[in-house]
Amino acid sequence: MEDLIRELSRKIIETLDLVDVSEDDIDPDGTLVGGDLGIDSIDILELAVMIEKDYGVHIEDKEVGEKVFVSLRTLAAFIKDNSPKFRK
Repeated sequence: MEDLIRELSRKIIETLDLVDVSEDDIDPDGTLVGGDLGIDSIDILELAVMIEKDYGVHIEDKEVGEKVFVSLRTLAAFIKDNSPKFRK
């Protein structure tokens, strides 16, 4: 799971073009939306598109999104549980 968290950190930085942010700046358990990174609802839409494209996981509605985007760790857990990439 830690590898997926680091991978997601990189992808978030790239997708949202976060300048002056490194992987180490993103706390896996910190608030993702509205936290120190300044991620807002528009950013979440961009991340949802990236997640669907890269991991084959669709976040079907706002209620699911609110649970998934709590933190980097909750996002990684959702992807791990739902992505065809991680099914055995």
